[in-house]
Amino acid sequence: MLEGHAQADHVHLYLGIPSKYSVSNVIGFLKGKSAIRLHLEFGQSKNSGKHFWIRGYFVSTVGRDEETIRAYIKHQDDSDKGQLNLPEFD
Repeated sequence: MLEGHAQADHVHLYLGIPSKYSVSNVIGFLKGKSAIRLHLEFGQSKNSGKHFWIRGYFVSTVGRDEETIRAYIKHQDDSDKGQLNLPEFD
């Protein structure tokens, strides 16, 4: 993970994935392991299931605009608050 930022309803990650791994397998692994971890830490009941993430995801390759993408991820909270006029959360 080269850059990352979590928000209340979504997560932005900038990952470096070696070409020997498929993007779908890496994303599936990350979503699966993180859902299990979150369930173990914050799960309320044994019957609540382990579904946490939606099935889809968005992927794009990064070339010469790498710094622009990293800045976007890093400052996403500020951008969303300015556009949507959201209150600040602690």
